[in-house]
Amino acid sequence: MIKNFDQIMQIARERGPKTVSVACAQDVEVLLAIDAAKKEGIVDAILVGDKERIETIAKDNNIDVSKFDIVDIKDMTEASRKAVELVSSGKAHMVMKGLVDTSIILKAVLDNEIGLKTGKVLSHVAVFDIQGYDRLFIVSDAAMNIAPDLDTKKQIIDNAVGVAQALDNKVPKVAVICAKEKVNPKMPDTIDARELQRMNEEGIIKNCIVAGPFALDNAVSVEAAKLKGINHPVAGKADILLLPDIEAGNVLYKSIVYFAPSKNAGLIVGAKAPIVLTSRADTEETKLYSIALGVLCASVSKY
Repeated sequence: MIKNFDQIMQIARERGPKTVSVACAQDVEVLLAIDAAKKEGIVDAILVGDKERIETIAKDNNIDVSKFDIVDIKDMTEASRKAVELVSSGKAHMVMKGLVDTSIILKAVLDNEIGLKTGKVLSHVAVFDIQGYDRLFIVSDAAMNIAPDLDTKKQIIDNAVGVAQALDNKVPKVAVICAKEKVNPKMPDTIDARELQRMNEEGIIKNCIVAGPFALDNAVSVEAAKLKGINHPVAGKADILLLPDIEAGNVLYKSIVYFAPSKNAGLIVGAKAPIVLTSRADTEETKLYSIALGVLCASVSKY
């Protein structure tokens, strides 16, 4: 089982290189991350966008773009469609967002003609390597699904489990996070948590161990779980943290980024291929790790 980002990079080198198509690649941070990933030997790239701007940015930042194919499309919508089409046609293994609004690239991903939709829910999966812990944490969903219902939560779990398996965690432990660890009829998320655990026990949710409701402390700390008298294989040992809604997910995500010594990566999953969709606030390191995570996910059979 892969336990940190050093191992993610090592395995990405072994399983790569994969080809990434970059939508609207005229973005300095994205080009720097792609250049770093190329130097690490984990990707080749097809840069789709304004060729003149791409070459100017590359020259200003000592990036040799002669080692990449460039598709000159200045219109952002058309560039996004082309980047996605390169994946759906098998010429690339994953797509990465460049200097373009998220809504534009996701519209291309969901296009009936050239898109990557599977009929599954798309969800954001963040992977964290947090100092002091002996394992990676997967946090979902911090960016896509605003107020998921029970079926959507099930699919978010399925997506997160797929990422965990790409990290060689064959049977990840999933904690359904709520404000408290007991079912309360006045707190619908705790009822969903109990139902998700039942669905797992009955084999509806597969390839993982699901339990809930858990408060965050007794999901990640064995000591906290013991103090609360919680005896379950997931208690204190969770690999995947399923958050109740986008607000809880986003707050936890940013709390870890800004308050904890950690490394992280993020993808949109549930499509036919991984979607590297990072924020402009993300560091070059985070973008590189997100590309590496995409390489691992693109290496498994489901993609």
